[in-house]
Amino acid sequence: MIRIISALVLTVAATLCNAASDSMQLADQAPSSHTVVRGDTLWDISARFLKEPWRWPEIWRMNKEQIRNPHRIYPGDVIVLSYDADGKPRLSIQENKLQPKIYSRQVDDSIPSIAPNVIEPFLSTPLIVEADGLDNAASIVSTQQDRVYVGNGDVAYVKNADPAVRDWQVYRNGKALLDPTNPDRVLGYEAFYLGTAKQTRPGEPATFEILMAKQEIGRGDRLLPAAKPVLVDYVPHKPDTRVDGNVISVYGGVGVAGRGSIVSINRGTSDGIEIGHILALERNRTVFERTDSDHRTSLLIPAERVGLIFVFRSFKNISYALVVQSTGTIEDNDFVRTP
Repeated sequence: MIRIISALVLTVAATLCNAASDSMQLADQAPSSHTVVRGDTLWDISARFLKEPWRWPEIWRMNKEQIRNPHRIYPGDVIVLSYDADGKPRLSIQENKLQPKIYSRQVDDSIPSIAPNVIEPFLSTPLIVEADGLDNAASIVSTQQDRVYVGNGDVAYVKNADPAVRDWQVYRNGKALLDPTNPDRVLGYEAFYLGTAKQTRPGEPATFEILMAKQEIGRGDRLLPAAKPVLVDYVPHKPDTRVDGNVISVYGGVGVAGRGSIVSINRGTSDGIEIGHILALERNRTVFERTDSDHRTSLLIPAERVGLIFVFRSFKNISYALVVQSTGTIEDNDFVRTP
């Protein structure tokens, strides 16, 4: 009986300890209120109030639908920190009852989740394409006067172009991106963005004018319909399930990343990844211990967190993410996990 009671006490104590460690913690010197200004982002505001900014939906008491379609926050709004009857913190927007008025707000004025100028190029120009992303794309079969390469103002002839689409972007497959857990599996390719083109005469082949060439464009290069940046509403939040993946590429080919860098990971919509997910970046280290003059043993140090990433675009097997926190350099093959 004593052993049973002791075990029960230990179980209750452990449960309370885990609950305490899982409780939401306010940031040091969290303000009692914050007036939203232009240039603010949801992530920046979250970090003002919380030590773990990805717990933003909890302090706002959001459900899953509200995470995907959040209440908009605008410059001039006053966000207030208060506490409920149980002493738990919560955030809300202060209502100005002294000067009621009816007015409308432009959607574009709302505060974004992360800085749009950083991610817009990745929304409008897919600098990484999935393994079969360009297989069926329109392609250049000939160039003006059969030149090897064409540039601004030149003409190219393209097969498989949708006659209803006027504006296009030109790409070329680059380095293959391999899955670190299965090196024989190609997840996608770094797509070299070459420029823009306009379809001037539909047909098979169709006639295209090269509007802008960042690099030389030639036979075999692929074209995709031009897409306007779409800034999707989303709130920073952690995945509901466990995620285990890896960084597979750092944009720019520099090999290492830091805060503000763009990385791609080997997890996508097929793995439950969605826009707004916050993932922890972790790294394992191996150290060697000499046991005698002839032998050394290796020890695997527990994974250490080296940063956080914010997913802003997700495909089937690959996602783009912005590094929003880092304590050092981020490298290919670093782990991405549920924080």
